[in-house]
Amino acid sequence: MPSPIPAVRTIKTYAVTPRPNLDAPRQLEMSAWDVPMLCAHHIQKGLLFKYPPDLSVEQIIERLRSSLEEALFHFYPLSGRLRVVTCEGGGVTCHVEVGIEGEGAEFVHAVADGIGIADVVAADGQDLPHFLKDFFPLDLALNFDGCTSPLLVIQLTELKDGIFIGCVFNHAIGDGTSFWHFFDAFAEISRCKAVGKEVVLSRPPVHDKWFIGGYGEPPIKLPYSSPEEIVVRVSPPPLRERMFHFSSKSLAKLKARANSECGKGTISTFQALSALMWRCITRARGFPPEQKTSCRLAIQNRARLQPPLSPNYFGNSIYASPTTTTAGELLNNNLGWAAWKAHEVVSNHTDSAIRDMVHKYMKNPIVYNLHMFDIHSIMMGSSPRFDMYGCDFGWGKALAARSGSANKFDGKVSAYPGWEGGGSVDLEVCLLPEYMSALERDEELLAVVSPPVKLGVMLGTSSK
Repeated sequence: MPSPIPAVRTIKTYAVTPRPNLDAPRQLEMSAWDVPMLCAHHIQKGLLFKYPPDLSVEQIIERLRSSLEEALFHFYPLSGRLRVVTCEGGGVTCHVEVGIEGEGAEFVHAVADGIGIADVVAADGQDLPHFLKDFFPLDLALNFDGCTSPLLVIQLTELKDGIFIGCVFNHAIGDGTSFWHFFDAFAEISRCKAVGKEVVLSRPPVHDKWFIGGYGEPPIKLPYSSPEEIVVRVSPPPLRERMFHFSSKSLAKLKARANSECGKGTISTFQALSALMWRCITRARGFPPEQKTSCRLAIQNRARLQPPLSPNYFGNSIYASPTTTTAGELLNNNLGWAAWKAHEVVSNHTDSAIRDMVHKYMKNPIVYNLHMFDIHSIMMGSSPRFDMYGCDFGWGKALAARSGSANKFDGKVSAYPGWEGGGSVDLEVCLLPEYMSALERDEELLAVVSPPVKLGVMLGTSSK
């Protein structure tokens, strides 16, 4: 039987090389937050747009390619190559080489045959479509055969009635904050070019890496005999993926409930929402009461260090910090109890705690992989604070933010700002099929989740 024709066809791949940046060093060392991410899959996020009026696809491609060239000039680590090498005497080190031959990023032009905006958005209650993975051209961890593949790839995918701009971004180069900083600058440059305006970035990146003292000069030496030992391939089981929408009004009620139940008054909206998902997913999994379960929260270090790092610090500066209990204790107590445990994790993430974690890492450096995530837990990733819908390329607000297949596993929950703003949130939830079916029937979740914004409202064809 012949193989099925793929929904997404690659038309052409372009090499994009920025003009020389005389301020860029030839070699960039990686911090104690970057090195652990060597085996992580690339960050894969993208935005869906209506087809830009009065522009041909050739004009769109030309604007995006020239904007990417300018963006790479400022975000020069993304135009380099990551080199992981074995040291004399044993051990492995890594760094980014900015000035090597063939440096730059890739820009891919693709076409999604027969796929439209409505297919990408997916109707309320439907799983996210499997073809989304084809909107992102790279989805595997790195192969360490000398210098790696490009650290950044942009893919423009043509739809029947729209376009999707997908960005594949090496996780060892930056976290979600840095990813959306770059994406926003890329869009800002495109807007400037649309009106013939000089490009002056509103938020230039800060490339000075943060290192803790007492361990000699970088690079960090890893206890492996060869780069190949770092690579751990993970093939997750088939997952169901769904978006759940929470309006600002619904979240305000949830926050009030959590604070009332715990009697503290300091629970944030996201802590309450994280506690809700922890409880509901644990209930859906049907764990025995004695089963330990954790909720991991992705917490930024930038503003918590003293002195703080610049909010424009480019790189990784984040920890996935857990709070742990048993399934029985989690479900026998109320939402406020669970939210307070999440609150304590965030409150305890102080300058001294961050430095203690860095010291601990430097004494025993490792590389993370997905096998390290507890299958009985959930991981709250991304952030509704990322200004995803502020990434305007000159043709208006995006209709939806979506992701590829990378870094997904049972219990991964990714937060996005809601399209309508105002503090609304969308959660992308990945679960085993039987767990997702149970979650969709969970009464505590159903009492909080909201109907999504209708596609007609986003397209401007409906007032409700």
